[in-house]
Amino acid sequence: MILRGEIPDFHSPHVKPPRPGHVKLTWYEPTRRAQRIRVISHTCECRQTTYELCAAAGQGFVRRTDRKEGTVRETTWTLTAAARRTFEQIMRGEAR
Repeated sequence: MILRGEIPDFHSPHVKPPRPGHVKLTWYEPTRRAQRIRVISHTCECRQTTYELCAAAGQGFVRRTDRKEGTVRETTWTLTAAARRTFEQIMRGEAR
């Protein structure tokens, strides 16, 4: 049995810091292109800015939420495989 205070902290993956010369992504206002959006992967909620790899209507995109600024932005909607590559670049610090 686990007692209060004995549960270890759980963190999702953290984004690496941006690398020199990283790709600068274009971020857009969110669109209502689909009724339902599925989050495939996400970064840790312990950070001010979080990223989510999302899929909807046969396409994928990355959503960025900045809690300090109170903004939500998205990359362009594209093939899910391309959105996954963008998300992986963000995770490695190769894109922002």
